[in-house]
This record gives sequence, C-alpha cells and structure tokens, in this order.
Amino acid sequence: MNLTVTRREEGLRLDQFLAEKSPSRISRSAIQRSIRTGRVLVNGERSKPSYKIKVGDSVFVEELIPQVSTDVLPEPIPLNILYEDSDIIVVNKSAGMIVHPIPSHQTGTLVNALLYHCRDLKGVGGELRPGIVHRLDKDTSGVIVVAKNDLAHISLSKQFKDRTTAKMYLTIVRGKVEPSKGVIDEPISRHPVLRTKMMVSKTGRASITHFQVLRRFRETASLMAVYPKTGRTHQIRVHMNALGHPVLGDALYGRSKIPLDVKRQMLHAAKLSFTHPRTGKIVSFCAPLPEDFKSVLRELFELEKEALKS
Repeated sequence: MNLTVTRREEGLRLDQFLAEKSPSRISRSAIQRSIRTGRVLVNGERSKPSYKIKVGDSVFVEELIPQVSTDVLPEPIPLNILYEDSDIIVVNKSAGMIVHPIPSHQTGTLVNALLYHCRDLKGVGGELRPGIVHRLDKDTSGVIVVAKNDLAHISLSKQFKDRTTAKMYLTIVRGKVEPSKGVIDEPISRHPVLRTKMMVSKTGRASITHFQVLRRFRETASLMAVYPKTGRTHQIRVHMNALGHPVLGDALYGRSKIPLDVKRQMLHAAKLSFTHPRTGKIVSFCAPLPEDFKSVLRELFELEKEALKS
C-alpha cells in the first residue's frame, strides 16, 4: 500500500496516521510493531512510530500485522503433503483453510496443523507465522511451501521477494476470454474504503500476470492457466476482474448468476517451482485439481453438450 501525506494530515505521528488508514482490527501497538520491523517505509527509509509526517511524504506499507496471541497451538489437522525433507514441507492446501492465525481465526489454520506435524517448527521465521514464506487465500487451493528451519526460511523468503520462483495457477473465469494469451500489467493497491479489498490503481504497486486460455466453454466460462510474476494480495482475482472476466465463485470481486454449483472461487495453485535451499537445484511440485474444481468443469462440459444438441 502506498500513501501520500496531505496537508490535513501534516504533523500527525506516523503510527497515528496509519491508524486512521487501517482497518479497525489493527491496533496501535500492532501498527507500531509493523513500523519497528521495517514493514513501513517513509520516503524509502525505515522510521519510528513517533515520526511527525510532512506534506508530500511517501509512506509505503508492506503489511500491518494484527495483534494475535503468540500462543499458537498445534492441532491434529490432516495435511495433504506433496513432499517433505529436513528443510521444507510442500502441502496441497485445501480450499477453506486459512494459512496462518488472524484475530478472527486462531485455530484450524495451516500453521496449527504444521506445528502438530513438525514439532520443531515453532520459532522458524517468527512465532505467529512459523515457516510461512508465502500465502494462498483462504478459498484458493493448491501448492504452498513451508520452511522447516532458518536456512530454508531465509532462502525461500529471498526467492519470493526477488521473484525467482515460478507459479502457475488454474482458474475458471466468467465469459469467453479473448485473446488466447496475454499479459495484464496493472498496478494494484488496497481499496480506500473496503480495506479487505484490493483494486487496480495508478498509484498501486507494479503487478504483472501472464495468462493463457486452455479451454472456452462457449460464452459461459473459460479455463485458464495464469502465471503471476509478482505476488500482490488477491492479484489474480483483481486482474481477472479488471480483464472483465472475474473468477467464478469470487464473492468479493465477481458476483454473478450462472447455472453452476460453485461454492468458492475457482482458483487453484497448480504448480510451484523454486531453488531448493540446501541442494541449490530447481525443484517443481504439482497439486492435482480438487474435486470441486473438477465438478465445475464437468458441469461446463455438460452445459456445452446440451447447447450443441439444441
């Protein structure tokens, strides 16, 4: 999130300024913690919560960390493990699972499950998000890699930051997408009013998504392979909506009435490639399509058959 200080806001403390711009669930202490840990930059530099902002100051916010209990408990939640060694664990995350605890959900998350499965994970990269180096939305399924030690955490975090990882998602979107392939290069920022929502904005952060249409179902929907080159929050969902073809089932960006049984956004992280932190070799992992995704595809094929008969 990029913010510019106006004349009305001049003289406010940095933490006070951010408190005004943040969702109510973010406490002042949480904002101060985010500033001190370098997740907030003023004119490209780290600052203090007490800094008095000036007109024209550019405030970049990577993330504001909500205040949650640091006592994240292990839970015996089943995991679909694609690969595991002493450094990393790769999981096929199910739709509906939150990656790490947030104020409204401090149990039932991927982190809770991982702490039970990997008894020595606690503290790797932080108490609240041990091992987490990237995320998937709650209702997005698919491949996610988790670091099991500090060496892996540092290496993987740098790879995601430097964009040297390769990600491929499969998605079903509304309508007939034309052309068959392309690039969406549209900056993304947080919505100024709905703080849980992102939007295309000229003042946003650079966001690039490559796409290829795999199958069109007449005018109803299109199956697509999507390759995000940046990792902004909700990037694929926002870019598909900007393209005029929102992800099917996306209640936040693409409400639509279609004759299909869609219960969540049809977005699946199908493949992830990165350099193994210890061996230095490029490794790739694929997650098979979940049943609900396949069910929607079957429905689309049936609809197409019926349309051809008529």
